[in-house]
Amino acid sequence: MDAGSCNACSAAGAPLMKFSLGKDFFGRTYDRLSPASDQSPKWYCEPCSMMKNLQRDFRDIRAEFDKLAKGQASALSEPEAKQRAQLRLNEIAAIAGTQAAGSSLLSLTDVKQLIEQFHARV
Repeated sequence: MDAGSCNACSAAGAPLMKFSLGKDFFGRTYDRLSPASDQSPKWYCEPCSMMKNLQRDFRDIRAEFDKLAKGQASALSEPEAKQRAQLRLNEIAAIAGTQAAGSSLLSLTDVKQLIEQFHARV
C-alpha cells in the first residue's frame, strides 16, 4: 500500500495496490518487481486495480490472437483456450461498459473490436 495517488485516476486518500507477481491469462508466470524492469512502479486504487487486471488479460489475449492471425504458434490454437478467451473478452466488455466515465486503462472500443475479430475468425 502507498499513501500517494492512483496512477490511473489520480484518486488520493484511498489504499493503493500494485500487482506485480502472478500469472497471465494463459497461466504463464510474470514478475514486474524485477529491479531492471520496474524502475517506476505504478500504484492503483481498488477500482483501477481491477481495470488494470482486465487490461492485462485483454493485452494477453490480443497478443495471442495476433500470433494466431499471423499463423504463428499461439495459446489460442487450443479450442478450450480460445473459448475461454472469448468468454473473458465478453466479461471484460461487460465490466468495462459499466464504468461511468470509462477508463484510461482499457478502451471498450478496442475490446469490442477484438470480440468482432474473434467472431469473424470462427
